[in-house]
Amino acid sequence: MRLPIHLLLAFFIQQCACALQPAKRFYATHDYYVLEHHPSAGATLNECIGELGVELVEQVGELQNIWLVRSAKLISSVSPRTVSDRVLGRFEDLVALAAHSTSLYPRAGRQARAHRISSSIKHLSPQIPRQRIKRDDSFLERAPPPVTPGDPQLKASEVVAERLGFVDPLFTQQWHIVNDEYPEHMMNVTGVWEMGITGEGIITTLVDDGLDYKSRDLADNFDAENSYDFNDHTDLPTPVLSDDHHGTRCAGQVAAVKNDACGVGLAYKSKVAGVRILSGPITDVDEAAALNYGFHNVSIFSCSWGPPDDGRSMEAPGYIIEKAFVNGIQNGREGKGSIFVFASGNGAAQGDQCNFDGYTNSIYSVTVSAVDFKGLHPYYSEPCSANMVVAYSSGSGQHIVTTDIDNQCSSGHGGTSAAAPNAAGVFALVLQIRPDLTWRDIQHLCVKTAQMINPEDPDWETMASGRMYSYKYGFGKLDAYAYIQAAQDWQLVKPQARFHPPAVQINNGTLLTENGDMEGGQPIISGGVMSSFTVTQDMLDTHNFEGLEHVTVRVWISHTKRGDVEVELTSPGGVRSVLAAKRDHDYDESGFKGWRFMSVKHWGENAVGTWTLKVSDQSSKGHNGTFHGWRLMFWGSTVDPTVSTTYVLPLLEYQLPSTPNDDAINIPTSTSSKSHPKPTSGLPDDHGTAEGEASKPAFPSPSVPATVTMTPTPDEGWFSDMSNLVSSQKWFFGAIGAVALFGVGAGVFLWRRHVKHRAYAALSAGDELQMSSVSGQGRPRAKELYDAFGEVSDDEDADEETRLHGAGFHSGFLDDDDPSSAGPAPVYRDEPRGEHDASSDVRSASPGSGSGSGSWEHASQTH
Repeated sequence: MRLPIHLLLAFFIQQCACALQPAKRFYATHDYYVLEHHPSAGATLNECIGELGVELVEQVGELQNIWLVRSAKLISSVSPRTVSDRVLGRFEDLVALAAHSTSLYPRAGRQARAHRISSSIKHLSPQIPRQRIKRDDSFLERAPPPVTPGDPQLKASEVVAERLGFVDPLFTQQWHIVNDEYPEHMMNVTGVWEMGITGEGIITTLVDDGLDYKSRDLADNFDAENSYDFNDHTDLPTPVLSDDHHGTRCAGQVAAVKNDACGVGLAYKSKVAGVRILSGPITDVDEAAALNYGFHNVSIFSCSWGPPDDGRSMEAPGYIIEKAFVNGIQNGREGKGSIFVFASGNGAAQGDQCNFDGYTNSIYSVTVSAVDFKGLHPYYSEPCSANMVVAYSSGSGQHIVTTDIDNQCSSGHGGTSAAAPNAAGVFALVLQIRPDLTWRDIQHLCVKTAQMINPEDPDWETMASGRMYSYKYGFGKLDAYAYIQAAQDWQLVKPQARFHPPAVQINNGTLLTENGDMEGGQPIISGGVMSSFTVTQDMLDTHNFEGLEHVTVRVWISHTKRGDVEVELTSPGGVRSVLAAKRDHDYDESGFKGWRFMSVKHWGENAVGTWTLKVSDQSSKGHNGTFHGWRLMFWGSTVDPTVSTTYVLPLLEYQLPSTPNDDAINIPTSTSSKSHPKPTSGLPDDHGTAEGEASKPAFPSPSVPATVTMTPTPDEGWFSDMSNLVSSQKWFFGAIGAVALFGVGAGVFLWRRHVKHRAYAALSAGDELQMSSVSGQGRPRAKELYDAFGEVSDDEDADEETRLHGAGFHSGFLDDDDPSSAGPAPVYRDEPRGEHDASSDVRSASPGSGSGSGSWEHASQTH
């Protein structure tokens, strides 16, 4: 049926209006849904929304063919959505009707329509607001101008202020710009300023709780055109709540004006926009729109927020938000890609780790952790293999001094929240002189120019490329001058390539739906379970793959206590990435249903060879788990840029086994409402005063050798570790010594037995000898051989436990069925070693299913 021309015109006018400004939401009276339309499947958008009985609201931000629709509630209420959902029910009925027909008979008219419309709805999901959590608290050839005080009474910061004409009253307190006490620890921007590089022409958006655009320190640099309030759906991101100061403080770090108010920003002639999302619950639709808002003009999106940093939570961007990230890096800045900067998180003291946050372990994010005033690692800053760089923030007696709301100044800002905008300020500076840099060039320059800090820290390890990497510091501290110097003649990287082998199933491990139960798999035994995948050069050539950058790993693991699980990946070159370390506070029972970990520790490595994943746990009494499968994903550069392909985000990445048709129609699932404390609540009170450290590895070494399991995995033989054993001289000669000791002990035993046998033979035929006497004299001799090697004779149960404790063994060391009694759990050591070494000090996640669209609600604490 053809629509009348006036209806078509009205429809197109509505579409144009939808794209102008986001509409205000009315969650009390309407239910909202996101619908992805597949135009080539045959049904128009109008037909789809008509069949579902919903009203079109608007296009979702900059995402093509993705729409926000709504349906009036039957009863106006602020109560949560009921179990029965009319819109989802209609869609499920539509899918069921379309499936009734077979290929043997043509579809009837009603069935044909149902098939056409259901095929045109690629994705449908309800939208329920949830809360996000803040994370506070050629002319380049010469070296940076030296600070040579003319007046010995002046501090270095005073000399710089005088030379550059700064009258900002708190400039000399901005130690992250000029550090008078520890001059090697600062962002190193003053020499860049003297070259005339101040970020002019670059816009950074603070995705946060608003921005005080009336502040004297920000007003001249505020960009209203690319600002919006997604909490209250108004044009300007006005701070409203009493604690809506976080975004203003972060904006001051980037672009506070050079004037007589407070201090200055690192890129003090750049512009800042504000996108307000953190001052209340927000839906995936609005978050996705926020992350693309103004992305043709905005270069950098600074994001100092994420899931709760409590050592229990685990959450990744949902499908629509992930689409926004992909859209940003593919179409932002006219195709050069939006630069997403994320704070790593403040939960290290709670055992949290940034690989349990799907925003910070995304390949699209520059993940920034913190170092303090003295260059030490603050105890709150989260480590993980996704950390790229560190920037300066609070600790060791100092905070970040910056702008605040209501024309006030802040001297208490900090946390990884403050580290991220310091990195964003550096990127704003470099884009002034190299606006052609892509989002991946920004990351490559981070890897190339990051400065190693605290080289004596045992957390540093050598990568296959020869560079050093640390879970705490990433590739090192971000240095503005070194970064910009390297960027001046930087050759742009080739387009992105990818190689995603099919998932590896362990003993037919299966998860067919994101929220379903897992079947099959290998029980996680003492010593862990390992599985390997071999990459050949032909595989890489087939996928036009050249230089390796990010490695991501999806895992399917069921476990009764998720925080016990440890995951590590070892490359063909022997470089080991700890992807997950134990998290003592995580008692969630949902496991990992396709959770994605990421590592930058293999950047520049040759991907050819065997990659091995090891899954282990803490052997906690009463808890157990099963390893069902895993999937490697390699991201890098193309060999031939002319044949590069555009990445399309699949819908079914969480499926095990993986299928060739990742773009199949997604069956909609409901989400649950979430409510969380204000973002700043996660930052410890003493984040600016507690002394940092530079002597602790993020994942400590085990104090005792790991238990060696002789149970092979489906991908290895009984003697898979023999080469590793021989390659280690300590193990090898230890093994020889053990064999020699056994031989000596056996010889002594046999000799003594022979002597005793002769004594028995010499007894007079007339001598009376009780059989019990013979038995009593013989058994101790046999038992001596058992004792020599830790064995126990059959009839010595009464004093067995006493003797074993005296020898330093626990009572159940011979009991393979009770690993939970095996003493203290070993902990991680991130050095190459035998594959059967146990690992520990890992962390895990919390309530969200690990699926990428799960809950941020805290896991159960009952145990």
